[in-house]
Amino acid sequence: MKLVDQYKQQIPVRDLCLWTMLPSSLYYYKPTAGAKGIKPSSHTGKKDGSMVANEQVVDDIKTVLSGDFVCYGYHKVTVELRQMNYIINPKKVYRLMDENNLLLGKVIKTKGKRQWIKHRKIIASKPLEYLCLDIKYVWVKGEQRFYYLLTVLDVYTRKVLAWILQRSIKQMDVIRLLRKLDLQHSLKGVNVRNDNGSQLIAHKVRFFL
Repeated sequence: MKLVDQYKQQIPVRDLCLWTMLPSSLYYYKPTAGAKGIKPSSHTGKKDGSMVANEQVVDDIKTVLSGDFVCYGYHKVTVELRQMNYIINPKKVYRLMDENNLLLGKVIKTKGKRQWIKHRKIIASKPLEYLCLDIKYVWVKGEQRFYYLLTVLDVYTRKVLAWILQRSIKQMDVIRLLRKLDLQHSLKGVNVRNDNGSQLIAHKVRFFL
């Protein structure tokens, strides 16, 4: 490279690189400061075409992880975000969780205006006073994939009143299950308790309740 610099005033650089077997791309390369590659995106797309700031995505991840008995890794969090209509891949979820100390074994700090449960222990005095809804992952070996299990439990009797096991559970599945329970047991005045799964806190489900 020094030889090319020494004679480039008299001989074209192209010829000098050819004679010295130096690739011209290497000669003209100028290193730049900072990390290599494309900068990470600041927004995440949704299926409706809108773009959401990554800060909001992180808040939604914290909401997913704040549920009782939830210890999800970034793969399961990716599934939850896609249920919220995010277009996102596991690598980005891992990066966002890693940057905000949300990976398993790290401290989870939540923020925002959401009112979290203060009294976790429920004391029921009669049947159909409190119902608990929860969604869990169940590995189906025959199909080599996870299924979603939505269970409705009566707190007083500890009896499972209804459940559904499907490849995915959406807002309307929750509404249909609640409507069926209402026809069977008349849920007027019943306290319904659930975690912050996207299907359970959806506006349509709240409106139905």
